Amino acid sequence: MATRLHEKYQKEIRPALQKELGLKNPMAVPRLEKIVLNMGLGEATQNPKMLDPLVADLTSIAGQKPVSTKAKKSIAAFKVREGMPIGAMVTLRGERMYEFLDRLIAIALPRVRDFRGVSTKSFDGRGNYTLGIRDQLIFPEIDYARVEKLKGMNITIVTTAKDDNQARALLRQFGMPFRTAAA
Repeated sequence: MATRLHEKYQKEIRPALQKELGLKNPMAVPRLEKIVLNMGLGEATQNPKMLDPLVADLTSIAGQKPVSTKAKKSIAAFKVREGMPIGAMVTLRGERMYEFLDRLIAIALPRVRDFRGVSTKSFDGRGNYTLGIRDQLIFPEIDYARVEKLKGMNITIVTTAKDDNQARALLRQFGMPFRTAAA
């Protein structure tokens, strides 16, 4: 069963983007490839048990179990050794990806305090967009009573767009609330 946002992409967004970008081939129209959620926790170097609530929160937000990320190299100043667990990440594809993006745009982002829109400068030059969130409480799946520490997360939206302008047009069609020039 296709989600609401996926159906909207197939019926409305794809034809509109094809016309807007002047593409002849419908397969050349940019689309979402995956969404990666990443939460890092530096304090996990002292106490690895601190990752358990982080993994639980990420599981409830994403709807699937995250993998633990480990340090790639040792850094003495941060008391980090190679192979230590320092965070968790989850990659969403298919219907879960569209469902998460729908919840992010319609429910979570409007709950951010003093929200004026997301930055238009967070593209990487290859059509991917990264968004940082300061606390996980903007997601309705998180129970306020169980949270002992606020944790931020990075959300990377990977598209098949060739450049940033195509990706910006795609995300704008999905309803991503970009900051206006006046703000």
